[in-house]
Amino acid sequence: MTSPQRTETTDHVIAFIGGGNMASAIIGGLLKRGMTAGQIQVVEPWDEQRARLQTQFPGIQVHGNPGEALASATLVVWAVKPQTFKDAALQTRFFTRTALHLSVAAGIRSDSIAHWLDTERVVRSMPNTPALIGKGVTALFARAAVSANDRLAVERVIRTTGDFLWLDDEKQLDAVTALSGSGPAYVFYFIEAMVQAGVDMGLSHEQAHKLAVGTFVGASELARASDDPPETLRARVTSKGGTTYAALTSMAQDDIKQQFMRAIHAARQRAAELGDEFGAA
Repeated sequence: MTSPQRTETTDHVIAFIGGGNMASAIIGGLLKRGMTAGQIQVVEPWDEQRARLQTQFPGIQVHGNPGEALASATLVVWAVKPQTFKDAALQTRFFTRTALHLSVAAGIRSDSIAHWLDTERVVRSMPNTPALIGKGVTALFARAAVSANDRLAVERVIRTTGDFLWLDDEKQLDAVTALSGSGPAYVFYFIEAMVQAGVDMGLSHEQAHKLAVGTFVGASELARASDDPPETLRARVTSKGGTTYAALTSMAQDDIKQQFMRAIHAARQRAAELGDEFGAA
């Protein structure tokens, strides 16, 4: 896994198809690391979203529909919903055949993307929402036609959002989607529960929120910094007969760990279904 680095300023033009949160996170990161606004294009059909982008990132080129301007793009980032990917690709393919393509859409397989866009230079990725603050982690898969230089170009973009890793097997992206793509929601879910429990036990909402969020941040940083597995870290704070032991025993009795794992498997299954449902050529 890599660490975020400064992105080099280049003469390349990057086009985003879709201008939502993930696109905005990447655009913001690129601008902070030296890319000029004139090197960035966005195709966004919604008027309100286009206005927001132009206000947030003055100087970028924002279009309501794909057109000849996209022909200058050396990299196209697909930040669209799975159900709209095919239509957007068929409208865009005539202008972007010479570009490298990077998809951040869940579920849509590279076979479908390559077919719709009439190119084999396709990289699939699965980022997550901490990318919005530069703390994301993204898994990447490249088709065989993607060169070493193409991979470097993708890495320069993804570094703006946090860490990344490359996968050799595209099927693993469904597992990544379930684990880290959807993962922030699991963390927020447990934070919700901890905050509510704190309030129920007499703390104010502000106090409980600060304690719960701080606990997740601190524990995550400890896990990152330590060479020990999480099982060992957990054991160190679990004295038999103590308070942590009581909580973990209650969770074990309720089969929380297995239920949580089943939930992640359900997310993986849905990721595979998205590819079947919206990826047919």
